[in-house]
Amino acid sequence: MNFANAFTPEKLHEAWEIVLSDFPMALWDTLYVTILSTLFAVVIGLPLGMILVAGEEDGIRPLPKPLMKALNVVINLLRSVPFLILIVMVIPLTRLIVGTSVGTVASIVPLVVAAFPFVARLVEGSLREVNPNIIETAQSMGATPLQILLRVMLPESVPSLINNFTLAITTIMGYTAMSGAIGGGGLGKIAIMIGYNRYKYAVLYAAVIVLVILVQVFQSIGTRLAVKCDKRLKK
Repeated sequence: MNFANAFTPEKLHEAWEIVLSDFPMALWDTLYVTILSTLFAVVIGLPLGMILVAGEEDGIRPLPKPLMKALNVVINLLRSVPFLILIVMVIPLTRLIVGTSVGTVASIVPLVVAAFPFVARLVEGSLREVNPNIIETAQSMGATPLQILLRVMLPESVPSLINNFTLAITTIMGYTAMSGAIGGGGLGKIAIMIGYNRYKYAVLYAAVIVLVILVQVFQSIGTRLAVKCDKRLKK
């Protein structure tokens, strides 16, 4: 199909009809999957990031080196697998948990598997930014490793964590678009199945524009929250 012919008045009108009829549900599916996947990824990745920092050799609660090495290897391996390949690799796990490997809900499983190692590394980076003097002060006052993690390191790293979680949610939203290539729902499915496969490029661009707007909204909210929680910016 000629690309220029995809933006004739007739094609634009057809695209607008698709936007009105299909985009509301697709938008809901994208938000639902993105937020839920991010929540699960944080639930798994946050403790892992804490372990990566606290359990290292000079950490506040050193763990056996083989265990730490194995944990780092697993996280690095999962992070290095391209998402589209990872979706196929975790199909048995997806079927075990959800009962099917196709659909909006089924896409949550590979999204979480892809995102939690990323979140763990982000949490690790945030916790490493905490001033060592504050940690040493807490240790000198007799605080336990768990108390240092929960009452010192996490509160001190809240602004950085918010920024990183914002990065995570926008990244996961990008993954949801790719999951449309294998049957996942949302705007990604419309962009690929209707916009690309049926040569309705106006629909494709409309889906991309909506995704860009969503990313900007989440980024703006995350940035404002991080600034609001940053005690260094308060007088």
